[in-house]
Amino acid sequence: MKRILFFFMSLIITVSALNAAVYADEPDIQAPSAILIEASTGQVIYEKNADESLHPASITKIMTLILIFDAISSGQISLDEDVTVSEHAASMGGSQVFLEAGEKQTVETMIKCIAIASANDACVAMSEHICGSEEVFVSKMNERAAGLGMNNTHFVNCCGLDADGHMTTARDVALMSQELINKYPQIHSYSTIWMDTITHVTRRGESEFTLTNTNKLIKQYEWATGLKTGSTSLAKFCLSATASRNGIELISVVMASPDGKTRVSDSVSLLNYGYGMCSLYKDSEMPPLDGVEIKNGIKNFIDCHYADSFTHLFLSSFDSSLITREAEYLDSLSAPISEGDVLGQLIYKYDGSPIGTVDILASESVKKADYGDYIKMLWRGLLGA
Repeated sequence: MKRILFFFMSLIITVSALNAAVYADEPDIQAPSAILIEASTGQVIYEKNADESLHPASITKIMTLILIFDAISSGQISLDEDVTVSEHAASMGGSQVFLEAGEKQTVETMIKCIAIASANDACVAMSEHICGSEEVFVSKMNERAAGLGMNNTHFVNCCGLDADGHMTTARDVALMSQELINKYPQIHSYSTIWMDTITHVTRRGESEFTLTNTNKLIKQYEWATGLKTGSTSLAKFCLSATASRNGIELISVVMASPDGKTRVSDSVSLLNYGYGMCSLYKDSEMPPLDGVEIKNGIKNFIDCHYADSFTHLFLSSFDSSLITREAEYLDSLSAPISEGDVLGQLIYKYDGSPIGTVDILASESVKKADYGDYIKMLWRGLLGA
């Protein structure tokens, strides 16, 4: 019995050591191009040929969804308004939900069709609904991509069907995935749906159609939250995967995988690698800011605020007691100052080495004092005395 117990104890120790080795070493990714980033900071944890230009297939729809949520956010469209399907939209091949010309579905139903079932017909219908034509919508997709720094991306259509010049990179896909989940986190309420049903209402009557999520990771990875698959003959198999665990949100992108199984296994390997080594520091109680002294203004102090909160991704465990922060202001701050101007920075260091900064911004505008203002300030000072 003791020998059996010793054998099992040795086996457990060996398995633990192997797991530790897996987390310590970089993952063995079969896809020719991949990247892993942390969502809040954008810090790259792993990359493999991340700037190789490749066909994106339906992960194109991440940008389509960004523009749809942009339109909702701006008030241009609403979730419950109807979208009428055109002949062009209904004619889309590839993955579809078989919308018919003249059929009407709500914006929210169209989002479900895109996010869950990767419906090309729903994408084109939404592009026409928002911009009048797919061509104008695609132009806005490229503008949005340029604004995100997606320097190696060019879209030709809104759904990802293979086309000359329709190209992107794993790094650029990670950038637009980061934008979608950070700016519109409600996407996860759609991307995590495994199955749903829509109702077609056409001249032939009503019929139900089942939506099944194309992202198998949702069922196979406990912490998966999305995001989008893609596959065509030229693109092969792609997946932008998002996951959330212990307060850390990661984005992994694999492109040109040989098959659907590999894109999932590569994504799991990347996400496990990230969670095995990453620790995220969030400063939940940033130091209060007092008014900052300025010169030549109609007032001597200006109110200020932080531009953002501070987070930093450590690629190992960390000791929070070694994190220091210190506010440094620009020399000789002088009016005029406009609201939003940078007045200084809160500088973070870990064990004496800089790890990041947060800008300190003016909360108000202060104009430069003229002769009359100085007379008024002098008069107020005399009255106060």
